Amino acid sequence: MANKTSKLWALFLTTSFLLAGVGILACGDGKNTSTTTTGHGMATVSISDPATCAGPSGPFAHVYVTITDVQAHTSATAGDNDAGWTDLTPNLGKQPKQIDLLGQADNKCFLATLGDALQLQAGNYQQIRLILADNSANIANNLCQGSANCVVLGTDNSVHTLLLSSEAKTGIKIPSGQIASGGFNIGDGQTKDLNIDFSTCESIVLQGNGQYRLKPVLHAGEVSTTSTSINGKVLDKATGNPVSGTVVVALEQKDAAGIDRVVMSTLANTDGSFVFCPIPAGTYDVVIVGVDASGVAYQPSIVTGVANGQTTGNVSLYASTAGTQGGVALQGIVTSQNSATPAAGTVADVALSALETAGTSTFTIPLLPTAQQHAPTLAVETAAQASCPQNTDCTSYTMALPAGGPYVGVYSTSGPALALSAPLATYVVDGLAFVPSSGGTANCTPPEQKTQAYALTNNFSLTVGTLAFTQCQ
Repeated sequence: MANKTSKLWALFLTTSFLLAGVGILACGDGKNTSTTTTGHGMATVSISDPATCAGPSGPFAHVYVTITDVQAHTSATAGDNDAGWTDLTPNLGKQPKQIDLLGQADNKCFLATLGDALQLQAGNYQQIRLILADNSANIANNLCQGSANCVVLGTDNSVHTLLLSSEAKTGIKIPSGQIASGGFNIGDGQTKDLNIDFSTCESIVLQGNGQYRLKPVLHAGEVSTTSTSINGKVLDKATGNPVSGTVVVALEQKDAAGIDRVVMSTLANTDGSFVFCPIPAGTYDVVIVGVDASGVAYQPSIVTGVANGQTTGNVSLYASTAGTQGGVALQGIVTSQNSATPAAGTVADVALSALETAGTSTFTIPLLPTAQQHAPTLAVETAAQASCPQNTDCTSYTMALPAGGPYVGVYSTSGPALALSAPLATYVVDGLAFVPSSGGTANCTPPEQKTQAYALTNNFSLTVGTLAFTQCQ
């Protein structure tokens, strides 16, 4: 299945378990393990899925990271130095592997093995972490010109170090809240695959000083390597042909608060087709936005209740007639400060999403695909600036979104019947704060802030309320 604009790469832990008391399992070190009352298995680790920010349409020619280990733990609260972390890729410690996150663009489901098979004990794994090499590490056949992790720009092939912090020391963590069903549960005698999705485009932050920094965005869940795709085709409603422009397709699931969050995204191919592969078992909503070749935005189309292994069929996109180009620019400010008395500004990473409610459901509407927007959500970093409100760090942002309301329909084997929910959109800007370079640790109290709902009327360039984060680390 070819897809040159796939959004995500994945790590797979393919675990094959024997029933307790059945026999002997050969370990990777050549030794034998006697039968016990607890199931054991084998784990292999591999990667797939390039991202949509790859050139020629995206800013990056390559994004290299060097992985030194992948580990898992059965406790959701285990600390970095606690016992019980299972090393899934011990051979990487001897020879780290440098991987291009934008590689393998010609094969959507390509898997590149990271390590040899390893015995793994059955259990409910609630934390996973990826450990990257420090940028000063000596890496064989280094493609980063001296640094272990880097980005290569598509415009001039210049190489820029990808800055890290705790990711190199304690690992990029995926807590139970970011693992489907709250954990990866492996019983005796089971064979399962764990999929870790690393959203490359959303994970790279261009700092104010011109340097690039990794702010990891990851999700995980159980998959099957034989039947794990959702696919379909996007067509222009007016012509019945594929869109002569760029179309973003997002795969979403509800979080604990019932809000649809993007778990994967991709670009539709020139023939309108798209595929997500592999994906964890479950039911998803497919949210689609796009712009045509002249820059006119389409209204969102949403297909709800699509299960793993199903196809949406043909999904229509409706060109927006709102405003001059069918889009709206939402502009705002994010501030952050610590808990000192008096409070002072402190840096925070913030993930910004545009939320829209249709019926009883709230969806994340992906940002329009433009030269400045290469991901469905926006990653920003607050910093000390003269323009910031007193005692805060801040940043300003602009989000380009469809001005028209979404067309929504429920999955059907005969194709979705889409109905317009509202002529114009109503947006809430949602912000989630994280500790910089922490691998996704929530920051600030509370860690989420939202603006009021802004219903569009005749104004398609709106300034929204400030997202003010307090008591940040």
